[in-house]
Amino acid sequence: MTKRTSAKYKLDRRMGENIWGRPKSPVNKREYGPGQHGQRRKNKLSDFGTQLRAKQKLKGYYGDLTEKQFRKIYGEAERVKGDTGEMLIGLLERRLDAVVFRAKLVPTIWSARQFVNHGHVTVNGKRVNIASYRVSEGDIIEVRQKSKQMGLILEAIALTERDVPDYLEVDHNKMIVKFVRTPALGDVPYAVKMEPNLVVEYYAKN
Repeated sequence: MTKRTSAKYKLDRRMGENIWGRPKSPVNKREYGPGQHGQRRKNKLSDFGTQLRAKQKLKGYYGDLTEKQFRKIYGEAERVKGDTGEMLIGLLERRLDAVVFRAKLVPTIWSARQFVNHGHVTVNGKRVNIASYRVSEGDIIEVRQKSKQMGLILEAIALTERDVPDYLEVDHNKMIVKFVRTPALGDVPYAVKMEPNLVVEYYAKN
């Protein structure tokens, strides 16, 4: 089992939820936590525990970002006028690896990061190999010509477990994506409930 696969399974088990809605998630078979004490009745989480869990789940969803990375994005969201939680989601969804994943050009957020890092995509005609690159409304993301026959892409396009959200325009034949607009929380097709308001509360107190 690869490190990336282990990380996905570990996060699902720790949270007790199928974070990405994948058919092979271990919590589809058993919802209790890992380890010999996983089946014990869970104590009710404190407010801090609930907030921390919401942060870990959201951070993990985008490829288990480091605390430094996530805190930086939160800081940017906090400085923008408006609802901080909504701004946070918008900034996370504007990451290039997130766009590639949402467009179903790759099967997982981890493979999206690797796909971008290996230079398989262009943004507005220019090669970009930084997963955290932030796209803007109207940007055109395209798979490079020599990468269009990769089995990884064909596998992802065939997935039925998730749909492309309407803030992206995707042509899977040409493998071109247009980032139409920055989404709000309600626009993002999370497989489980995300609570950025609790993330805001967490950082406000810590």
